[in-house]
Amino acid sequence: MSVKPKKSLGQNFLNDANTVSKIVRHLRASKNDQVIEIGPGTGVLTEELINKFEDLTVIEIDDRLSELLHKKFPKLRIIKNDVLKVNWLNIINTHKSVYVIGNLPYYITSPILFTLLDNHALFEGALLMMQKEVAKRLIAKPRTKDYGIMSVQVQMMSTVKYEFTIPRNVFYPVPKVDSAIVSFAFNKPPLECELSHFKIVVRTAFNQRRKKLRNALKSIIPKDYDLPVDLNRRAEELTPQEFKDLTILLEDSGILSN
Repeated sequence: MSVKPKKSLGQNFLNDANTVSKIVRHLRASKNDQVIEIGPGTGVLTEELINKFEDLTVIEIDDRLSELLHKKFPKLRIIKNDVLKVNWLNIINTHKSVYVIGNLPYYITSPILFTLLDNHALFEGALLMMQKEVAKRLIAKPRTKDYGIMSVQVQMMSTVKYEFTIPRNVFYPVPKVDSAIVSFAFNKPPLECELSHFKIVVRTAFNQRRKKLRNALKSIIPKDYDLPVDLNRRAEELTPQEFKDLTILLEDSGILSN
């Protein structure tokens, strides 16, 4: 069964065996851990994962590919669903360490990342393929042009590492950009503030990143409210830890409350 990639689903199928092997070697899961693959496509990566891990689940939205995977791997657990609509608690084995791996469609990379971050307590780690430019934003440092909302949230909730670059010519069809493999270890301590509040502060600050925090956060912080923090700085100057501390301060002062 031959399946033509769907442009509407952002499908680019990996077709290089050496790259596949290199990716799997970077997944830090052990044989008995649960591995969940997002968007297995034609099963090139899946086949190597099956040979290495005993507990593999794949999430595939495309019925054509689900059928293909079922024929190739009759015993494989296939979840036919949109990954953004998945209830992770219905999929994971709570008695095991759980790792996520996948080649993320470029057009929904950010929503998938935020979904994993929102549920990060369920996972031990992840190994994800994405557009190289997005990967660079995830590891960006303060005071750089790539540093933004995604950088702060990812670095606050995981230990993130840019593993290696994947050239565009190992995919079919060939995309216009190179990709990268990024690893995530969800080993950070609890936030000590409400995740929803943290996200509000970070997003609001970066929505007007060129403005000083006093102006960028004026929809949150009342005018002339006295806080023991320098609001003359800009969002891109704050570290993830400083954003967390600011959120805690706003909660303790009663500005942010449930």
